Formats: sequence, structure tokens, C-alpha cells
Amino acid sequence: MTDISPEELKQSLQEGKDIQLLDVREAIEFHTFNIGGVHIPLGQLPQSIEDLEWDPSTEIAVICQRGIRSKTACQILEMAGFKNVRNLNGGLLAWRKTFNL
Repeated sequence: MTDISPEELKQSLQEGKDIQLLDVREAIEFHTFNIGGVHIPLGQLPQSIEDLEWDPSTEIAVICQRGIRSKTACQILEMAGFKNVRNLNGGLLAWRKTFNL
């Protein structure tokens, strides 16, 4: 697992790079503000990994509010065989601060 900054992630998305977004916040958080991607709350991730039909080598950016839950999610994904997992450094709080949202 490596971190990805809000700036790096935004640039990757704007350039159309093959990067999957996984938001592991709770439903109310996701529906209040999100930047897209697949929503699976952290507590449901272990039993939902098989539902992700992503190639294990695909780059995945994992998102939460502050970057703490997403680190745990990154570890779960890596244990499941995903090889290119990135944690949004500072979470969506950093994203919103960086882009004045």
C-alpha cells in the first residue's frame, strides 16, 4: 500500500487513467459527499471483496473521511490479492481542503 495525494488522484482521474475508486465510509457519509466510485462500508468489505470484479493488478484508490479506515481497507484488499492499492492521504477532508469544496 502506498498513499496517493488528492492532487495525484485528481490528475489521474482527469487523465482518464485506469484507476478504481473504493469508498469505505458509511452510507450517510457517502451520500452527503463523494467523488464517485464503488461504495462498500469498511465493515462489509471482507465479505464483499468477491463482488469486486477488478483485476488484481488494477490500481485502486481507497477513500474514507480522514484516511484511517481506508488504510485498514487497503490491508484487507492486499490480503485478498490486490497488488496496486493506494490510500487517499488525509481522506476526503484533505480532498475538500485542497480543492476548496
